[in-house]
Amino acid sequence: MQMIYNSPNYCVVEFPPQDNHLAMKAGGYEIVDKNTQREIFIDGALAAKFRESVQQLIKEELSLEDVDEFLGQFDILMNQPVVLH
Repeated sequence: MQMIYNSPNYCVVEFPPQDNHLAMKAGGYEIVDKNTQREIFIDGALAAKFRESVQQLIKEELSLEDVDEFLGQFDILMNQPVVLH
């Protein structure tokens, strides 16, 4: 896993594909909203679309505020509380 984004509001971790793990065969992303302490894990088609969108954001060299606004569209899907181990 690799942290690909970290701001005061959000953190995004990328999980690479793992051939020996059925659930992680395509990899995925964990998006954490630090303010609400909620997160979502996306994989499959949604992760592929997310990857494309992130690559476009990188090309546009947007500000942290712009990237946070993009990540904010996932807030409604974040229903899993963040739990520290």
